[in-house]
Amino acid sequence: MQDANTPGICEGYLMKRRKWPLKGWHKRYFVVDKGILRYSKNQHDFSKGKMHGALDVSLAVMSVNKKARHIDLDAGDILYHMKVSCCILLQYDAIKLTVSDYLHVCLCFTQSGSGRSLSFHAPSVADSGAEYFDACDELMCASSSEMSDESGLSDGSSNSEPDEAHGYLSKAPAKLNSIKNTGRRTTLPAVCPDNSHVGLMTILYNNIGKDLSRVSMPAALNEPVCLLQRLCEELEYSDLLDTANHTDDPYQRMVYIAAFAISGYATAQYRNRYKPFNPVLGETFECIREDRGFRYISEQVSHHPPISACHAESNNFNFWQDQRWKNKFWGKSLEIMPTGMVNVTLKNYGDHYEWNKVVTCIHNVLSQQRYLEHYGEVIIRNLKSSVCTCKITFVKVYGSKNEVQGQVLDETDNIVHRFGGFWHEGIFCDTLPNLQCIWKPNPQPKNYMTYYGFSSFAMEMNELTPDLKPLLPPTDTRLRPDQRLLEEGKIEETDKKKDEVEEKQRERRKILAKRGEEHIPRFFRKTLDAAGKEVWLYNGTYWKIRDNAGFVNVKNLELW
Repeated sequence: MQDANTPGICEGYLMKRRKWPLKGWHKRYFVVDKGILRYSKNQHDFSKGKMHGALDVSLAVMSVNKKARHIDLDAGDILYHMKVSCCILLQYDAIKLTVSDYLHVCLCFTQSGSGRSLSFHAPSVADSGAEYFDACDELMCASSSEMSDESGLSDGSSNSEPDEAHGYLSKAPAKLNSIKNTGRRTTLPAVCPDNSHVGLMTILYNNIGKDLSRVSMPAALNEPVCLLQRLCEELEYSDLLDTANHTDDPYQRMVYIAAFAISGYATAQYRNRYKPFNPVLGETFECIREDRGFRYISEQVSHHPPISACHAESNNFNFWQDQRWKNKFWGKSLEIMPTGMVNVTLKNYGDHYEWNKVVTCIHNVLSQQRYLEHYGEVIIRNLKSSVCTCKITFVKVYGSKNEVQGQVLDETDNIVHRFGGFWHEGIFCDTLPNLQCIWKPNPQPKNYMTYYGFSSFAMEMNELTPDLKPLLPPTDTRLRPDQRLLEEGKIEETDKKKDEVEEKQRERRKILAKRGEEHIPRFFRKTLDAAGKEVWLYNGTYWKIRDNAGFVNVKNLELW
């Protein structure tokens, strides 16, 4: 006979956030039995043993947003976002339940709504073996992008989510690229610090469900580059855009654009131990690469919300984007959710390509078995022509990490080209005249793990040479003192200087507020694109000032 204090099997429908792409919700059938949460598309599939996924809730951290009726389960390597379609969370506000028990409550109520009569015994706090975390309502509900997801509901007929237990693609062969000598530095002044002493658990658990971009972190958790430089790292494989600009066939051209979109994620493979610096409002970064044929400028144009805008130009292409990130910790995993579109124009053909970015998730943040993955869909469109589109899927399939699959489709959605591979190893296309590797990442430099996992391109990013320094505006990231101190391995001094830089930013904001003024970005302007979305575009002034009067002869912000 079952103990009255032990919840039995409980089942019912909950809404689950889509992963392909990570927008909207669909209804899924969940069952909790002996602490294991399993789900299928519907009850019939479950009865046939067709499972989409399973999670041991005793290993999971749960955060709850009562206002939005969201439940987030983070088991380290598995992360579920669910939503209850009734107000039961409010009724259990005062009860501290285990994760398993809480899910029993939710599923029991959803079943009760369908005519079933179910009972549930709520244990005392002393009986609970797992911690219950209540996420901050205000921060969880604040973003407009999350609210817009509500309109993306689907029923059980959706086929957008593949089974989590299957997936196969042959791996790319060994890398053949060699490290190119650019004449720039190949190491950093100091190795990365040991941050094992940092109380990361306390910091993160105090901010479950919050946007971590607003949380100040100790300097030992940072790497000596900022987000403006991270955006520039996406141009490491700009030669793919050069190739696209000299490819007459529009379908093959799209393949190279897709490879470029994928290549921007490769640097993340070894970068899950540290975070980049958040730029302060008005901070800038330039990058001139004669060897690659482009020049790049970026600026932090907004602080709340944080928005980084950038623009690059060459004889073959223009590249620009404005990105805003939401970083959320769910108990064991950290999700980085970018918004904003990436844009590329090709000068030989007048093409204008636009695409979105996928979600990045760092699993097992608090353990040494930490790893990173990207998941979601990228849709690439040519805004100047409807001849073809491209769909890229960063697959979230257990047992086949880092897999990418893509298709180039014609106007009638017929597949013209297929390509695939792994975002950290290479991309192959088997529908071109000859089976070929479209892209593979450059090999990592010697001792890269002692230098934050940086690629050679990233290693060069913050280099400040004597001939370059007088040409830069004082707002350039290379002149930021706390980031420079970290690069030199001076951790204590970095923390002090970082506090000073952040305090100066707060003081500038207070002064503007007293005057009733707002910060006006210097090199980018806010406008609306063809779809009516707010975007930040380069205003053309940076290179004019640099090439003519020079920044020493004009008024500049004092950021640090």
